[in-house]
Amino acid sequence: MIYTLTLNPSVDYHLQLEKLRIGELNRSVYEEKQPGGKGINVSRVLNEMGVNSIALGYVGGLTGEYIKDCLAREQIETSFIHVNEDTRINIKISAEEETEVNQSGPIISDTNYADLLRIMNTLTNEDMVIISGNPPTGIDYIDIFQICMKNAIPFVLDAEAEHINIALAYRPFFLKPNHKELGALFNTSFSALNEMIPYCLKLVKMGAQHVMVSMGDKGAVLATKEKVYQAEAPTGKVLSTIGAGDSMVAGFLAKYIMGEDIERAFAGSVAAGSATAFTNGICRREQADCLVERVIVTKEEVEGC
Repeated sequence: MIYTLTLNPSVDYHLQLEKLRIGELNRSVYEEKQPGGKGINVSRVLNEMGVNSIALGYVGGLTGEYIKDCLAREQIETSFIHVNEDTRINIKISAEEETEVNQSGPIISDTNYADLLRIMNTLTNEDMVIISGNPPTGIDYIDIFQICMKNAIPFVLDAEAEHINIALAYRPFFLKPNHKELGALFNTSFSALNEMIPYCLKLVKMGAQHVMVSMGDKGAVLATKEKVYQAEAPTGKVLSTIGAGDSMVAGFLAKYIMGEDIERAFAGSVAAGSATAFTNGICRREQADCLVERVIVTKEEVEGC
C-alpha cells in the first residue's frame, strides 16, 4: 500500500483575481476551497489515476473534519491523528502572479508524535511512503527515515534542501526537488534543463535511486544510475501552479506501479503536473491522458554513475 504523509495539512482557499491591488478592495472572479497539503494532493491525484493510497498526518477542529469529509467523498482512505488545535487555512491568490498566505499550523505534542511513529513502525517493505512538505515544529524527519531504512520501506521525499540532504544517507527511492531546491543544495542556480543534469547525477551517487527535478514550463529532468531523461512540458494556459509538483510525483508513481517503463512514467509525471497547472485545483485523469502524448522525452546513457 502507498501511504502519503502530510504532517501539516491545510484547507486551501483559492482566489482568482483579474489583478491584485494592494491596499484596496479586491473582488474575486473565481473561488474554491479544497483539502490541501502536498501529501494529500498526491493521494488525490493517485486516486484520479486509479491507484489507492492511505493519507496519514495530523488534523484538528472543524477544518480537520472538512479535510476528512472531502477525502471520504473521493473514497480516499485516511488514518489521521487528531490534535487539539485547528488544521490551518492557507490562502492562494492567482492574479498577474501567484501569492500565498500560509498559516503556521498546530503544534504537535510528544504524544501525537509517538502515535505517528507507532503507525510508521507497522509498515513493511511491501508498502511505500511519500513524505511531502516540511515538518512542523517538534517533528524530525530523521526518525521517519530511520524507520523506513530499518523496515526496508521505499520512500519518496518532496521537501526543501535541508531535508533532502539528510535523506540521502537513507537511500530514498525517489527525490523530487524543484530547480530552486536543487540549487540550494549545491549553492547554485539554473536557467536551463541541461544545467541540472550533473547535480541530479550527484544526488544519485549520494544514494537516491531516482531524482526528478522540475523547472516549470521548461520541463523536467529525471536521473537514474543508468539513464538521464529530459522532458519538454506541453504548452497551455497556466491558471495555477499550486499542486503541480505533487501531481508530478503522483503521475510518475501511478505509471510506475502499473508497470510502465521509466520513460513512460516520466512522461506521465510531466503530463499530470502540466494538467494541474492548466486547471483550477488538481488535474483529472482524462486531462493528463490528453497531454501525455505531447510530452517529448529524450534520454541518454549514464557513464560511470
